[in-house]
Amino acid sequence: MKFSFKNDYSEGCHPNILKALTEHNLDQQAGYGEDLYSLEAKAMIKEKIAGQDSEIYFVSGGTQANLIVISSVLRPYQCAVSASTGHILNNETGAIEATGHKILSIEKADGKLTPEDIIPVLENHRNVPHQVMPKMVYISNSTELGTIYTLKELEELSTFCKEKSLYLFMDGARMGHGLTSEISDLTLEKVAELTDVFYLGGTKNGALIGEAIVINNKELQQDFAFNIKQKGALLAKGRLLGIQFLELMKNDLYFDLAKHANSQAMKMKNAMKERGVQFLSDTYTNQIFPILSHDLIEKLSEKFEFYVWKKIDEHFSAVRLITSWNTNDEAVNSFIEIINKEL
Repeated sequence: MKFSFKNDYSEGCHPNILKALTEHNLDQQAGYGEDLYSLEAKAMIKEKIAGQDSEIYFVSGGTQANLIVISSVLRPYQCAVSASTGHILNNETGAIEATGHKILSIEKADGKLTPEDIIPVLENHRNVPHQVMPKMVYISNSTELGTIYTLKELEELSTFCKEKSLYLFMDGARMGHGLTSEISDLTLEKVAELTDVFYLGGTKNGALIGEAIVINNKELQQDFAFNIKQKGALLAKGRLLGIQFLELMKNDLYFDLAKHANSQAMKMKNAMKERGVQFLSDTYTNQIFPILSHDLIEKLSEKFEFYVWKKIDEHFSAVRLITSWNTNDEAVNSFIEIINKEL
């Protein structure tokens, strides 16, 4: 059986979560997120972000989180601004557009947005009331290309958004990986301070399912639960999400799992760099994009699954390799062994 480097959710969940779900299976609890586990998990997240005034809601997946947040925050004539690589643009089947909101795309090779990128978009949408109104800046950390925001970059973007009356929304599907990157100087507390809304992704970091939406801007908190219910995301058995995030928050398991995934990816990256391999982008998270010959890609495909990301020329393509919280040394060492043998 081939080992998959296609994504970071091939496995089920961390054993601690499965154990907790089993242990509490017969406990009778309130529904719709009012169970004791969900309440305790929310309290732990608030403590970690130093945000007692923030509101937290658990939903089942990333697309669901993005759709609910964006559709609830924006007025019908307002739109979101995203890097061209943004998940809401490329991997959500037009979910945002289906709610009536346009997404304005900005081409960025590294997947990150800066104030300088957004200024032209604002200048090109001044024909009031004949054009959509840019109102939200959507970013991801880590991005869909595995890159991350530095504290300085996020501070500049946050200040700019406040000056321009724009909401700043951070997709945190891989938040753990971004924050535990060896080059990251950003903290969860700073993310909460500098964004209007973000979410902590569990699906791609050890949970069965689940994302924790964190609303920091008080203006956006009112009646948010109605949006979750209306979009079909308010689970009667909310305990299933609460238990998972409670386990992930205990003893910083969430960050330990992400750090493991990053570490395994960096072992592979460093081994390839030593052999002269070039990369599509210089990443320090659990996503790497080496540029390999088609012959080597074919050889690796015999033992591993991964996506061929982008054709470079007739002889080379960039592939995407993703490690997870459960990627073991055996798989990594086997991959490196082939690299060392073939290069």
